[in-house]
Amino acid sequence: MKRRDWLIRSAALLLAVPAAQARSSAPRLAAAWDDARGRHHAGWLEPRADDALRVRRAIELPTRAHGLWIDADGSLLVVARRPGEWMLRWRAGSAPQWRWSEPERRLCGHVIALHGALYTTECDTDSGAGRVVRRDARSLQPLADWPSHGIDPHQLLADADGTLLVANGGVPTLPERGRVKLDRSTMDPSMVRLDTHSGELLGQWRLDDPRLSIRHLARHAGGRIGIALQAEHDDAAARLAASLLALFDGAALRTAEQPRALAGYAGDIAATPDGFALAATRAGGVARWTSAGRWAGFTPLPEACPLAMEGGELWAGGRAQALRDATAAAPRPLAAAMRLDNHWLLAPPGA
Repeated sequence: MKRRDWLIRSAALLLAVPAAQARSSAPRLAAAWDDARGRHHAGWLEPRADDALRVRRAIELPTRAHGLWIDADGSLLVVARRPGEWMLRWRAGSAPQWRWSEPERRLCGHVIALHGALYTTECDTDSGAGRVVRRDARSLQPLADWPSHGIDPHQLLADADGTLLVANGGVPTLPERGRVKLDRSTMDPSMVRLDTHSGELLGQWRLDDPRLSIRHLARHAGGRIGIALQAEHDDAAARLAASLLALFDGAALRTAEQPRALAGYAGDIAATPDGFALAATRAGGVARWTSAGRWAGFTPLPEACPLAMEGGELWAGGRAQALRDATAAAPRPLAAAMRLDNHWLLAPPGA
């Protein structure tokens, strides 16, 4: 579908629940999902009294979404990946604001608001080089464009000192090839620290194993950064047994202990009061560690992926089901009549 046609059509694709439900004080989840017909949506979900997740408000999307961000004014920012052609700002009661990628660029799935601006990870379609783009928070127009000092850049995280951490996944791909990975023997994953005003490289760190792709980041209250990894080893046994959590203490990266195989694939990551929770999507559950990297347990959840913390509770999404308080001995299951996508965010009641 052409961009102009989509913009016209999207105005008619907004979905809202009745006003009485919209006044609910239940927590709200900003999420992306596919419906039973395979159509892509983003918007707000909420738990209902019958222990089901219901759509509170939604907008249909042209392709799958990936990362989300709740802005200070309550608007929802949504970013596509594969092929990464659009980003969206949407607030209930306002027209959706679409921003299509520049011809030579593709968005890599994540956005963050920091210092009054937005930052996105992107890739150059000709060279495959990673870029970090500083954008105007209102218009979404590019203001500055810096190298990510790697390829396949993914999530961004504001560190405590106001600098920007960027996960370079390091997997060679081309936007037009979708999920097809090229020569993985040339992988070079890294995490970098950038100055948010000049784009200056302030530090770069790598794991000992270059086949561990650095994907998602979360900061614990104690200051340590947890990093979700995805294994890309040629040997199937090595891939399935690979470590999925790395830790960064400000000086070095190291993998955490992992007494069981987790099928080589981590989705989302969240910081918990005790440490870190990681969605072991292909292993079918949520894995937990202490902030020091000691193993703390595993909670089954088929196709676990999106994670969010609020009020001491971890919310985890999976296949047709979600868990509220997923770190508890007896998490509360919630039915979800949708295919939840990679990430979600939790806004507290009344927000």
